[in-house]
Amino acid sequence: MKNNTILYVLLIFLIVVNGFFLFNYIGSVNDNRPNGPQRNNEIIVKELDFNAEQLKEFKERSKGHHKTIMRLSDDVRALKDQLFGTLSNDFISEKTIDSITALICVKETEKEKEIFYHFKMIQDISNEKQKEKFQRILLDALRQGESANRPPPPNGEEGHRPPPRQD
Repeated sequence: MKNNTILYVLLIFLIVVNGFFLFNYIGSVNDNRPNGPQRNNEIIVKELDFNAEQLKEFKERSKGHHKTIMRLSDDVRALKDQLFGTLSNDFISEKTIDSITALICVKETEKEKEIFYHFKMIQDISNEKQKEKFQRILLDALRQGESANRPPPPNGEEGHRPPPRQD
């Protein structure tokens, strides 16, 4: 009975959190700015100051990129659901886990390749000045991504933890 109570509390918590997320997500839809990849594409086009010809080529060559990324993300999500859905099974085959995680790796690899080739396409249609600026944008974005994955700095002066107290 105690296990069921914990599960019910967890379920109610997840429902409340999901409701809060949906409320915030739906509330931000009224914003006139494009979201996600369209907004990122507009930022890149604006920052690189593409001319009309470059803009036309960019739009033409990146038509399927967003759909491909969304499809691959959906595939990964479904595979992860399948993987973690086996947690409640009494017996979980190591082969099953290995095969599902291998499929997740394949999908993630496809996704990273798609992103790489999309960026390569942007670089290919850019002139020399735009290529330099694009390189700086990519490096800045990668650094921001790395810093998001780092643990917070330790407490104390200059980022060092104080020595343990001696009582």
